[in-house]
Amino acid sequence: MLPAVIRFALSQRLLVVILTLTVALMGWFAFRDLPIDAYPDISTTQVQIIVKADGMPPQEVESRVTRPLETAVRGIPRQTILRSMTKYALTVITVDFEEGTDIYWARTQVGERIAPVLGELPDNVEAQLAPITTPLSDIYMFLVEGDGYTTMQLRDILDWNIRPKLLGVDGVADVNSLGGDVRSFRIEPRPADLVSLGLSLTDLAEAVGKNNRNAAGDRISIHDEVVLVQTHGQLRSIEDLRQVVVAVREGRAIRLFEVADVGVAAVSRYGGVTANGKGEAVQGLVL
Repeated sequence: MLPAVIRFALSQRLLVVILTLTVALMGWFAFRDLPIDAYPDISTTQVQIIVKADGMPPQEVESRVTRPLETAVRGIPRQTILRSMTKYALTVITVDFEEGTDIYWARTQVGERIAPVLGELPDNVEAQLAPITTPLSDIYMFLVEGDGYTTMQLRDILDWNIRPKLLGVDGVADVNSLGGDVRSFRIEPRPADLVSLGLSLTDLAEAVGKNNRNAAGDRISIHDEVVLVQTHGQLRSIEDLRQVVVAVREGRAIRLFEVADVGVAAVSRYGGVTANGKGEAVQGLVL
């Protein structure tokens, strides 16, 4: 075999030279245009559904949330794998598609399938599609540190200052905030005061909801100018929340602080982040 190849190459010198140059030219173009990655992404097209169900145990999340959503997305064209992970107050459903499937087409198919089911889920359930990322898309991790700052203050800086700016960077799909205490306004009703005034927890919830919004009025014409009338009722501070009117009794306004303790507290946590053996830390993860 080898002697025949040598005889052919010697007898067809021009053809061999042309083939060699062609292969070399094709190799050059491939070398120039081929993307190079230290960790090549070999994952298939994947769509994740992230569902939060506050206060629901894993068994209830599985039966009332995970199963209906899995049934809805089962059978999508080009689907290869369907799997889910259910925890306390959380479920993540992953749908894998055949290699080469357009990610936007896949997300549209999943979104159309789950849309009718969302209205049948419990009221405290929130579902959304995960950002367009891959299992190898964690590109940057950073810590937020500062002397004299509490973990709640550091988390505020990450959520309200750093994260919005990073989301504006081209190519960034999402920024996850990890660790620290998430700030919240906590209302702790005093049952004895509520009963004495004939109020319920529903009255408190409705009062806070109705008093946390701006109202648009009409327009007033003054000579050649038009003035817009608007009522600013959106809550801006903890004191605004304390002063919310819950009800009126005998011509006197009953305010929230009279029937409940209002303050700043951290949202319930189910985990933590540590760094360099120094205890609690606040971390950002760029996807």
